Amino acid sequence: MNIPLPLFVAVPLFAAFVLPIFGKKGKSAATFLANVVTLGLVAMAVSTLGRTAVYQIGRWPIPFGINLVLDGLSSLVLVAVTVVSAAAMLFSVRYMEQYTAKSKFLCLFMLMVAGMNGVVLSGDMFNLFVFIEIASLSSYALVAFGCEAEELEASFKYMVLGQIASLFILFAVAITYAQTGYLNMAYISQSVAASGMSKGLYFAVALFIVGFGLKAALVPFHAWLPDAHPSAPAPISAMLSGVLIKTLGVYALARVLFNVFGIFTLSDLHIEISWIIIGLAILSMITGAFLAFGQTDIKRLMAYSSVSQVGYIVLGLGLGGLIISKGLNPAWALLALLGGLFHLVNHSVYKSLLFLSSGSIQMSTGTRDMTQMGGLANKLPVTGTTATIASAAIAGVPPFSGFWSKLIIVIAAVQAHYYWIGAVVVFVSLCTLIMYLKLQKNVFLGELPENLKDITEQKGTMKISLIVLAVLCVVMGLLLLVPALKEGVLEPAAQSLASGAEYAVNVIQMAR
Repeated sequence: MNIPLPLFVAVPLFAAFVLPIFGKKGKSAATFLANVVTLGLVAMAVSTLGRTAVYQIGRWPIPFGINLVLDGLSSLVLVAVTVVSAAAMLFSVRYMEQYTAKSKFLCLFMLMVAGMNGVVLSGDMFNLFVFIEIASLSSYALVAFGCEAEELEASFKYMVLGQIASLFILFAVAITYAQTGYLNMAYISQSVAASGMSKGLYFAVALFIVGFGLKAALVPFHAWLPDAHPSAPAPISAMLSGVLIKTLGVYALARVLFNVFGIFTLSDLHIEISWIIIGLAILSMITGAFLAFGQTDIKRLMAYSSVSQVGYIVLGLGLGGLIISKGLNPAWALLALLGGLFHLVNHSVYKSLLFLSSGSIQMSTGTRDMTQMGGLANKLPVTGTTATIASAAIAGVPPFSGFWSKLIIVIAAVQAHYYWIGAVVVFVSLCTLIMYLKLQKNVFLGELPENLKDITEQKGTMKISLIVLAVLCVVMGLLLLVPALKEGVLEPAAQSLASGAEYAVNVIQMAR
């Protein structure tokens, strides 16, 4: 590796401590530096695609030392995190001027990025927990950044449920250590492969599912999300829905279940665990979609939509695990996993775009209430166009990115003869289409209210970030349609999960 993996954590962590020094007088310089850091992280993340590596901190050999692991899965999620972070930071250049203490916002933002990057690269269970806490604590503060009653209440609820999730995860880590004698993921995996799953380890798995389910806002663990996401500043809403719940929740759960415990193997009990994951996914998909229908707050609608969309990702992963556990065609499992991971990346982009668009709308109109809007397409042409593209992508309208990932999940379900799962995916897609047609009708179409006749669209970097993400929504289908991109980006990520316990063998060999 030309780029040492610790830089993904060290660079934003260093920036987080340096940026507050600039103070109010140097906020322009601090903002410029923050954007340079996030764009640099994007370049570093893209350079990792197609590579694998193990970095042992201080050259301490595992399992005694801390190690960072790069494989197809961590590389894909790193790219998603850094791209969304760069877009959100670019958007915040102008958006966050309406808040005081911008340097503190930049500091907390960088801490959150450092935590997420650490989660993605961590090869050690305890350090996974530490990085989750770094990202979580900074996100609690960012949700409350406006210091209004709504923000403080939402942040408090988020913090309480987030810390409950962290306790579940910490207890699970402790039980895993007590049962195996290791904290290193690769060595835990080897221990489980040699001795099998004990009752204690199955209990740890249950705790991990609940803890990471809370972090991912899966139903019925979703109560914090509909308040936290609307209350946060728009760039933070984009980060929370775009990458935080996926990194701290979905990615961590997938890594632990597939690679650490190797839970998806040929076993009747593991089939039952697969159905639990699929059940949570489908419950989230349907509940989130139905709850979104009745919302008039544009950001609250998008928040419930995130609950539904995370269900798609987990459904793809759970379906892949079920196919493996039943001993069916491995190619079907790989396809389901690829669909789930592709949807993770797609949703990161178009949901971030939707929340940033909502921020542009709120900044221009002064409201999030869709019943007080209408006819904004002429007044906010760029925002209207980008929001329409994102709405089409999330609804699965061809040829936008969301269509392809949903189609892959449907094909995998049909190939495995779970036709009803494919039908659920199509049904929820129709529900999603309806909710975003409602958004288009109430916000951009119809008659312009008298009090909004003089509004103007936000300019500069806010527009640039919207346009960049909208372009990605259009072109990301190429990741599937161009063989080189599919084989170099998506398939290695899916294979990282499908290989299960081989993760341990690869990590230990690379560490020697």
